[in-house]
Amino acid sequence: MDTTGTDKNPLLAKPLFHSGRRVLDRTAPGAAQSEYRLLEIAPMTPHIGAEIAGVDLSRPIDEELAKELRQALLEWKVIFFRGQHDFDPASHLALAAVWGEPEPNPFFPKGDTVGVSRLAKDATAIGQENIWHSDHSFMAAPALGSVLRSVEVPPAGGDTMWADMGAAYDNLTAEMRQRIDGLTAVHDWEPSWGAFMTQDQITALRRSLPPVEHPVVVSHPNTGRKTLYVNEPFTTRIVGLPEDESRELLHELGLQARIPELQVRFRWQPDSVAIWDNIAVQHYAINDYYPQRRVMERIAIAGVPLS
Repeated sequence: MDTTGTDKNPLLAKPLFHSGRRVLDRTAPGAAQSEYRLLEIAPMTPHIGAEIAGVDLSRPIDEELAKELRQALLEWKVIFFRGQHDFDPASHLALAAVWGEPEPNPFFPKGDTVGVSRLAKDATAIGQENIWHSDHSFMAAPALGSVLRSVEVPPAGGDTMWADMGAAYDNLTAEMRQRIDGLTAVHDWEPSWGAFMTQDQITALRRSLPPVEHPVVVSHPNTGRKTLYVNEPFTTRIVGLPEDESRELLHELGLQARIPELQVRFRWQPDSVAIWDNIAVQHYAINDYYPQRRVMERIAIAGVPLS
């Protein structure tokens, strides 16, 4: 395909137009090669997502195993486990503790276990998470990660997708990277979650959850890798830019998660577990299973302020 003359052809001047090779590095340049003795790693793409075998997550996790799990998550950004038949809420909490303390989501229904959110969808409770997003970016210290297990899955559909936002940053033009480095953006829950609340509820929650600001490009707190950190439902404007320019820039940056080469897609089965690095990726819960039932349980892991 001839990509010359894009200034004369509006079709070729689209923000996502980029045929040919993309930069798809799994880790930051100079990162040490990972070695695993306890985990069997099966990559799902060359740079994001891996299925892991050789571990029963219902059994106690010693420090040697915890170290390999942490390393695998940093390397692959999202890791998956199948056939975890004895994985219960206590196992769920113990696994999340490998990375940190649980962080409740103020908008999610609570499960039977403290710290665990239960997300049950069917004909009467329709899934609303089918938009690319990063969990809890509206908090001053966004969630470091999440641990999600399948309780009940439909016979078809209900997959989840993740997009590598470090790779998204790498594939921006040099001019765009220079433009956004050093900018900050406002993140706010009200335009999305507020649509389901009364004004009194919004006012009450505002006291503990005001709008916050994060860098448009963050340095990952554990790897230092530059990562694009804006998302469609929660990032509302870029500080210091005129409204029109902010809106257009956020639209272009928000589109980056939609590039297939940056993504991995997971087909849920009963007793599957997914763990993702919430700073490194965005995710999208595909809502193609209505009115069938889909039940998941999630723990978010408390994070740190981003820089």
